[in-house]
Amino acid sequence: MGPTASGKTTLAAHVAARLGNAEILSADSRQLYRGMDIGTGKDLADYIVGGRQIPYHLIDIAPAGERRNLFQYQQDFWQAYGDVVARGHKPIMCGGTGLYIESVLKGYRMVPVPENHALRQSLEGKSLGELTEILASMKTLHNTTDVDTPKRAIRAIEIQQYYLEHHIPEREVPRLESLTVGLHIDRELRRRRITERLHHRLEQQDMVGEVRRLLEHLAPEDLIYYGLEYKYLTLYCTGRLSYDEMLSQLETAIHQFAKRQMTWFRGMERRGTPIHWIDAALPLEDKVEQVMRLIRPQ
Repeated sequence: MGPTASGKTTLAAHVAARLGNAEILSADSRQLYRGMDIGTGKDLADYIVGGRQIPYHLIDIAPAGERRNLFQYQQDFWQAYGDVVARGHKPIMCGGTGLYIESVLKGYRMVPVPENHALRQSLEGKSLGELTEILASMKTLHNTTDVDTPKRAIRAIEIQQYYLEHHIPEREVPRLESLTVGLHIDRELRRRRITERLHHRLEQQDMVGEVRRLLEHLAPEDLIYYGLEYKYLTLYCTGRLSYDEMLSQLETAIHQFAKRQMTWFRGMERRGTPIHWIDAALPLEDKVEQVMRLIRPQ
């Protein structure tokens, strides 16, 4: 795992090739969706190593416009994981969505919680501070992601209220023995790679065209929901931002996103997940060798 633009997919694919019988399970919350290719950085060519296709899962499994959640991701993950293991192959999880990664490694107990319209109505209009206090009275706040925005806080209260009112049976999830490898990338190098990649996607890969094609059959708000590239390019395509405004605001948002990813990964370490950090700036072969030594210590 690692922040955006750290080269994690390329590394995972080359490690899989070295192992010979490994398959990759994506841990990216937006690569699930078909037709959202350039903006999510699927880079499917990265899964071809030495002319060999490395099998991958949990990419292109849902139509664009659908809103899948963590519970659904867990279901899809365990099905794909069981599939890979049943064939005697090694699963490699690869991605940058820290919550998805941690939910698997820690065996989060998830249940599908329906919307509570009456509760939502009673919370409407409350400030983020008030909502945070309500949530803190219901559970210990281990991190701030539940209270980033009033919308997230209301959903977190809704979920907690459901847990209080219903008996939630323990869900059986496999106990995983895992090796966790993180790609650490210098801040300035990360910023430079993000900027270069964004310009490449806009000028060489026609990311604007991708968003326009999606808007032919999706409402603008359906794309804005996915954030980052799809939010700002939709605002540009619908005339709400100029090109220069879109580019400037999107670049800033991606830099902020990468910083939040690293904050989450550091939080995982504090919560008990040991992460072996590798310098993303090293040559690819050196990084592969470091991972192989962790997998097969001499």
